[in-house]
Amino acid sequence: MSDVKLKLSDQISRKIQDDIAGGRFKTGEKLPTEPELMKMYSVGRSSIREAVKALAMAGILTVQQGAGTTVNADRPSASINDKIRHAKFDEVNAVRNLLEKEIIALAVQNRNEEQLVAMQQWLNKRRTAIENNERQQCMDADIGFHQTIASASGNTVLADLYQSFTDTIRHFFKEREKQGVSHFAFSHHLHEQLFNAIKSKKGKQAQEVLQQILNNNY
Repeated sequence: MSDVKLKLSDQISRKIQDDIAGGRFKTGEKLPTEPELMKMYSVGRSSIREAVKALAMAGILTVQQGAGTTVNADRPSASINDKIRHAKFDEVNAVRNLLEKEIIALAVQNRNEEQLVAMQQWLNKRRTAIENNERQQCMDADIGFHQTIASASGNTVLADLYQSFTDTIRHFFKEREKQGVSHFAFSHHLHEQLFNAIKSKKGKQAQEVLQQILNNNY
C-alpha cells in the first residue's frame, strides 16, 4: 500500500507547520515574503498562497494586506495527527501496543473471508519484498497487513486510530531499515503465525504473537 499523495499546497502547509513547531518561524513574527517562501520550499507562488490561506483559515497564521503574514501567538494546539507525527517512537509504540491488542481481540471474532484473503496477499507481498531486498515494498506490505487487521476488527474508530499511526510507523521503518530488510525478515514468521491465529480464531495465541512482534520492533 503506497502513501496517499498529498496536494503540493498541503505538503507545503505541513512543512510550514513543522517549521513553526521547530522554531524556524517564531510566534508573533512575520513569515518570509512569498518570493522567499517560494525559494525556501522550491515551489510556485500558487502553492505558497494556497498553503498560507489554509493555515490562516486554521488560525495558525494571520494575513494582513500590506502588512505581511504573522504566526499567531494563540494558535490552536496541534491536532492529534500532528502530535503523533512528532511523538517519540517509544511513546507511539506503547500506545500502539494497547491499540493493537484490542484490534486483535476483535479481529479474531469479526474477520471475514475477504479480509483473510487480503491479509494473506499482504503477507505474500511482504515475503517477496524480503526475498528481493526491497525496503519500500516491505514497509508498504507490513503496514497494509496490519491495517487490514484493523479493518477486520469491525470497529471503524479503532481502524482510523491505527491509520493515524502509520506515518510515524513508516518513518520509524525508514530509520530502522537503512541497511536493508533484516528486521522484516526476522519477524516474518511471527506475522504468519499472527495471521494463522486470526484465521483459526485463536485469540490467546494471536495476542501472544502480537506481543512478540511489538517487542521485536526495535
